[in-house]
Amino acid sequence: MKRLIYTLAIAAMVMSCKTAQQPQAVAVNDVKVAIDLKNVKDDKVMVTIMAPSFTTETATFHIPKIIPGTYSEDDYGKFIDDFKAYDAKGNLLPVNKSDANSWQISNAKTLSKVTYWVNDTYDVESTHDIFSPAGTNIAANENFMLNTHGFVGYFQGKGEIPYTVTVSHPATLWGATSLTDTDPSNESDTFTTSRYAELVDNPIMYSKPDYTTFTVDGMEILISVYSPNGTYTAKDITPEMETMMRAQKKFLGPFNTTKKYSVLLYLSDMKKPDAKGFGALEHTTSTTVVMPEMMPKAQLVEQLKDVVSHEFFHIVTPLSIHSNEIQYFDYNTPKMSEHLWMYEGVTEYFANLFQVNQGLISEDDFYGRMSEKIATSKRFDDKMPFTKMSKNILDKQYKDSYYNVYQKGALIAMCIDIQMRESSNGQRGILSLMQALSKEYGNSRPFNDDELFAKITALTYPEVGEFLTKYVAGDTPIPYDVYFAKVGVKEGAVKKPSNPFLKGEMPYITVNPSTKEIVVLPEIELNAFMKKIGLKNGDTILSINGTAYNLDNIYEMIMSSMDWKENDPITMQIKRKDKEQTLKGKVTLSMEDVEGLHFTDTSKTKLKEAWLKG
Repeated sequence: MKRLIYTLAIAAMVMSCKTAQQPQAVAVNDVKVAIDLKNVKDDKVMVTIMAPSFTTETATFHIPKIIPGTYSEDDYGKFIDDFKAYDAKGNLLPVNKSDANSWQISNAKTLSKVTYWVNDTYDVESTHDIFSPAGTNIAANENFMLNTHGFVGYFQGKGEIPYTVTVSHPATLWGATSLTDTDPSNESDTFTTSRYAELVDNPIMYSKPDYTTFTVDGMEILISVYSPNGTYTAKDITPEMETMMRAQKKFLGPFNTTKKYSVLLYLSDMKKPDAKGFGALEHTTSTTVVMPEMMPKAQLVEQLKDVVSHEFFHIVTPLSIHSNEIQYFDYNTPKMSEHLWMYEGVTEYFANLFQVNQGLISEDDFYGRMSEKIATSKRFDDKMPFTKMSKNILDKQYKDSYYNVYQKGALIAMCIDIQMRESSNGQRGILSLMQALSKEYGNSRPFNDDELFAKITALTYPEVGEFLTKYVAGDTPIPYDVYFAKVGVKEGAVKKPSNPFLKGEMPYITVNPSTKEIVVLPEIELNAFMKKIGLKNGDTILSINGTAYNLDNIYEMIMSSMDWKENDPITMQIKRKDKEQTLKGKVTLSMEDVEGLHFTDTSKTKLKEAWLKG
């Protein structure tokens, strides 16, 4: 983490003195925040907020109940302790906690500041449902994940005024963020935002400096990594991230809504109480990512390609294209938009389409991903109107359908893309639609929820409007075969290599709970790989290619095996009837038939090429 000069106590005292010296009649129209990362007590951080002026007798202070991008009521106020309010002379003001996230302060005309302690979420994840990339971490002198919504609140009615945040921290720690630090010292950082929403939109991760930077078409990219055991560095993943983000920018074309973009990667130590919700959370100019540190590099890079590319594409929507509900987001009494199919679905579709478009994956890989999304989406209610689900996503009846925005939401985008290609004879697709919508609205002009479909229809074709009405707002399941046929693609059986240690969802291995050793199941038909290498039922697997495995890193073993290729050399150290021995050979991958997609109609080659490569 980074630099700050003054301790919180001194900074708070100076600001209090300034407030006391000012005539009461002078209005204070900004919010000053001090976050003390130096003096961590009982795994808590002190926050001091100098209040703006109030003309009312009471003021209400909120910590967010919900934040953009999560679509989940998480009650960050539960992690706030010892909330206090003071006047300019240091006298305590009466405070009443009105709900889990709100404090009502009396005598607000004399309010000078509030203080409180913040608990983190990572080391108590079993007690709540906050998604780790939206959570917080406090590890003194090691790491602070400042998802700012978990540390800084807002006064009701004052969310649109400027915020100045000063963070004091150990000199050994550096703060990775897309915000600009205006404090030159190495123990204090100062950040200024135009309003509360901009502050919440900019996470900061403090840790020992481990970062890389590169520039893509005028956009500065920052990759910052916290790896508690030093397993990975930013340099380890930067080449793949740079290749991916250059491809994304090339795919997007004229979209260039930010001059800096930061990837804050927190690698979780699975052997300790730590973050366990893996994935990423988007922000306008950054993304927070949480992944297990034990993940093999090849798998880590592949996962990052998918999750980071998804979050990066949010610079299209909802950054450039969003409704009033997003522009004026209410953190404590939220109103949700109807258009998750666009915010998350189009974004997820782009995160897959750009990879085949830019040659990072094959067409068959892309078809496989779409086929998996169809299969997964059918586990949900396929007749549920997507707009209704989106509007009511916080309700219990619809909450469990949220994951479907990444499945059917992406498929909705795919079908619109295909329809636009057909209607325009291959000249236009959903990317051109998003470009047109961006010109129509942009990041500072939101649309009305109920007007979007009409606007899209006007910018595209009647068939697109009919699709939106029937399959997105309506309760008719999408006939995917009809849309695939337009580009010459058909469903059918495809060959897929199976994992050497799994048969579908059934494992070939188990763990001896008393020794933590990995054991081949005693009564199971072994696969071709196991037979060829010489494994037998009941064998204990000690190591593979020099890496020892047991219960603590069995996940790493399985993930590594997913990258094995046919005829790769392999050496296994095993124990059979208490006698150790070495097995050597080559990898043999079993192939299994699964339902998938093929390109079969060559008369549609031109349209298919426009769809995937245009």
